[in-house]
Amino acid sequence: MRLLPLVFGFAVAVVLVAMSDAAAFSASFSWSGIAACGKTSPAFTIRDAPIGTASLRFMMSDRDAPSFQHGGGTVPYDSNGRVPEGAIDYIGPCPPAGETHRYVWRIEALDKSGKVMARTAAERRFQAR
Repeated sequence: MRLLPLVFGFAVAVVLVAMSDAAAFSASFSWSGIAACGKTSPAFTIRDAPIGTASLRFMMSDRDAPSFQHGGGTVPYDSNGRVPEGAIDYIGPCPPAGETHRYVWRIEALDKSGKVMARTAAERRFQAR
């Protein structure tokens, strides 16, 4: 009977460790140098991608025009913490002149088989001039 709480406690600890690894996964980017309505994606900084991440899948959406499909793509990931500018096939931020829209990149860390290991999102505003 004493063994059951110990085994259960170990299982909970393993789940918590796995969840904390996935929770640490994050990404950031800047629109600096990115032209409105262009096709050049921003560079990304990736932090704490799960061990075994082979590729990253990117999808961008506009919170202020959710029906517009910006696209995205999957790129190989070599654990260096960077995805270079222009690596993702998409339609760039393109709000109407003088407006600011909120853009969200959803990023999934994939293993070699394509299984999603972790998810994160990065959001920034873009103002059309």
